[in-house]
Amino acid sequence: MATDPPVDRAVPRAVDAAWRIEWPQLVAVLTRLVGDITLAEDLAQDAHLAALEQWPRDGIPHNPGAWLTVTAKRRAIDRIRRDATLARKLPLLEGELLADAASAPDPGSVVDGEISDDLLRMLFTACHPVLPRTSQVALTLRMVGGLTTEEIARAYVTATPTIVRRISRAKKTIRDQRIPYEVPSGAELAARLDAVLEVIYLVFNEGYAATAGDDWMRIDLCTEALRLARLLCALMPAEPEVHGLAALLELQASRLRSRHDASGRLVLLRDQDRTRWDRLLIRRGYAALARAHALARDRGRPPGRYALQAAIAAAHAMAATQADTDWRRIAGLYAVLAARFPSPIVELNRAVAVAEVHGPAAGLELVDALVDGGAIDDYHLLHAVRGDLLQRLGRTAAAQAELLRAAGLTANAAERAMLLDRAGR
Repeated sequence: MATDPPVDRAVPRAVDAAWRIEWPQLVAVLTRLVGDITLAEDLAQDAHLAALEQWPRDGIPHNPGAWLTVTAKRRAIDRIRRDATLARKLPLLEGELLADAASAPDPGSVVDGEISDDLLRMLFTACHPVLPRTSQVALTLRMVGGLTTEEIARAYVTATPTIVRRISRAKKTIRDQRIPYEVPSGAELAARLDAVLEVIYLVFNEGYAATAGDDWMRIDLCTEALRLARLLCALMPAEPEVHGLAALLELQASRLRSRHDASGRLVLLRDQDRTRWDRLLIRRGYAALARAHALARDRGRPPGRYALQAAIAAAHAMAATQADTDWRRIAGLYAVLAARFPSPIVELNRAVAVAEVHGPAAGLELVDALVDGGAIDDYHLLHAVRGDLLQRLGRTAAAQAELLRAAGLTANAAERAMLLDRAGR
């Protein structure tokens, strides 16, 4: 009885891998050329389908990303030639694309030298202040990070249709308001850069301590945020806070392996095995922090928000054990951070450091002031910290009540289990 020959899965796997890796760069390049993100996505999809048809026959090209880029550009030319409306709207585009494609060598050897700049343009476009922050995060993860809508929805424990609507509305806003696809300059750059840095910071934080779901961490989000921060450093090497953010993320990422045990349970900072901290990431963090300080000093500026947080993370990284931690320095850095960038969350972290320096009663005084203020009464870590300080003061019944309240406020299953365990003990 005849049997079908074995199916060679190598080529489809290569196509899928190239698509996954190259999609953000490919769409960024095409958006610069055609001026429309949705059209750029369609052209990129056409190139993907062409790869599925041609690579099994012709073989996998030496440079898959370049093959996809040139193929997509040629699809753009075809689209313009057969679409009279598009041709009228973009009378100069066909000439640019034709010249670009004509001067390009074989797709297997082309490297698009502007890919990095195009990604930066896409990042700043996705973080335009006209878009709400939730849309900025979703659009950045999709267009720059290359995550699918399903992956974004899973990461933020949100329905996929909701993410699809956010991204669609954001792209429609960009198109309807004719937001230029560019890196802004001058005062607008400073204003937009803050949003870009904050979005990357929010993405990392969601990965570092997930707000909801079963998993304590989402390593893929941490990795993506770290990649974006490194990209920004390469593309904007003279911006101090870009390096400050990179330093913070490198140092925080160095602890990821030690933040859970073999069974997946949470391990708090004070209990972590510091020999498992990634020394390479720590060294990268130190270097980025030094760069941030040097650039700020050259401009006559004090360290920024992220550089100050990175300095705190560096103080932890320098300590071989919990007992070696320079809490006095950390408390001082938090005091500076609270004075320059006041927020209840910073004040809560300062209370933890003050408790280590001056005792739990001093820390509890700061926490109780936050409780009286009521601004973060629904923030579970406020009650977790208060419970810990009460426990250290021997007020066990009150401590248990605070830990139970914290457990009831968190939507993360792993964190809730840890808080309930502490309350039970």
